[in-house]
Amino acid sequence: MARSLKKGPYIDTKLAKKVAAMERSGSKRVIRTWSRRSMITPELVGHTLAIYNGKKFFPVYITENMVGHKLGEFSPTRTFRSHAGGGGGGGVVARR
Repeated sequence: MARSLKKGPYIDTKLAKKVAAMERSGSKRVIRTWSRRSMITPELVGHTLAIYNGKKFFPVYITENMVGHKLGEFSPTRTFRSHAGGGGGGGVVARR
């Protein structure tokens, strides 16, 4: 279920303060965050955030196309190895 428009987008207050401080100082450092639930707002565009996935931090450069999405969407928590079964390459087998 989406968040109400009346409430506005959720962004962690600590994260918002860190981004505002970087805007004032003009520096471009990587900001480490655990807040995967925060929504990407236009103020975050152009910054690099290191988003925690439960094991390590993934650096993500925020672009305009990401506005409106959540930070956790860009830091995968599960590693895909492969599907079960070790058959060759593909499901179609030529028969004679």
